[in-house]
Amino acid sequence: METQSKKRILAVDALRGFAVMGIILLHNIEHFNYYSFPEAPSSFMKSLDTSLWNFLFFSFSGKAYAIFALLFGFTFYLQSHSAAKRGEDFKNRYMWRLLLLLGFGFINSLFFPGEILVLYAILGFILVPVRHWTNRSLLVLAIILMLQPLDWIKVFMGLSDPSYAPEQMIYSLGDVYPQLGGDSFWEMIKANFVAGQLASLNWAWCYGRVFQTCSLFILGMLLGRLGYFRFATDDERKRSARFWIRMLCVSLPLAVVLYYFKELVFACVDQKLVLESLKTILNSWYNLFFMFSMVAAFLLLYWVNEGRIQRILAPYGQMSLTDYITQSVIGSFLYYGYGLELHKVCGTTYSLLIGICFLILQVIFAHWWFRHFKRGPLETVWHKLTWLGSGR
Repeated sequence: METQSKKRILAVDALRGFAVMGIILLHNIEHFNYYSFPEAPSSFMKSLDTSLWNFLFFSFSGKAYAIFALLFGFTFYLQSHSAAKRGEDFKNRYMWRLLLLLGFGFINSLFFPGEILVLYAILGFILVPVRHWTNRSLLVLAIILMLQPLDWIKVFMGLSDPSYAPEQMIYSLGDVYPQLGGDSFWEMIKANFVAGQLASLNWAWCYGRVFQTCSLFILGMLLGRLGYFRFATDDERKRSARFWIRMLCVSLPLAVVLYYFKELVFACVDQKLVLESLKTILNSWYNLFFMFSMVAAFLLLYWVNEGRIQRILAPYGQMSLTDYITQSVIGSFLYYGYGLELHKVCGTTYSLLIGICFLILQVIFAHWWFRHFKRGPLETVWHKLTWLGSGR
């Protein structure tokens, strides 16, 4: 029988797998950021495509990524805490680990212009100087970052000068569309690596993703430090369950209120810069509360039913780096011009079916892999390079 500690790890792995599942489904219906779609063959298919698109974006857009970022911070806590128990300081290893992640991100960016590993590798450094801060200080910093201070400055500037409208997106994903649709593999990877990555980082800066990601990293580390993913004993289990029940009871109503409040605010604002900035601010908080509702519901359900349902996603979550990069490589071949060009024939419905099949194959592979190996393929490389020269 598996130990309570093992169950805790599996619960978090399953949650990470759930986040990666949401990401792969969204990426497929978006054709991996190549927004080229065929005409729907009938009014029924057009309606179905629209409904599925809206449902998936409502369910996962801004939430799956947020879970992933939250667990990034939690993983840092686990590794740092484990090193501290051995009498080691994980700081230098962690920074080296981030540089390795940056390398993985650069490889991934060759195939997918919307990838997030480069952003995570850069922003992950924020955890180094704050790792010894008090819990209260970490919470205050996370709240300040989630408030989107840069966008509040834009709001005030837009209100004081309605004509003020600086260009925000200097680089655009549209700049790489000719290469994504073209038949040259080399032109595609060159465009993705430079213009695509610049556009992705530009978007993250202009639309709040930078501050939001830093906040989520810190919140994940804080939740780990407070022990709210832990239930190795009955007391810890009761304490964690009480926290997530309270979180669900608070975050779900707030998400509902914010959903309607933000639409009301958006309808009342005309100035473009103010409107875009308020969208960033309010959507950040809406996605935060929606994400915490999903996390709370997922973990509570896992602990109530001993993970009988969600456990299938645990191996998938354990190799999330492999999953994510594999999705980009294969997804680009499926939808871009150098490969099968499925963007020409697959609307949302068929792209979703492809994504589900892709997901099932990845989950099956993950289960097979972990019957033979301790870590995922790329996770093994990352681990060995992280501890290079340590004898581990």
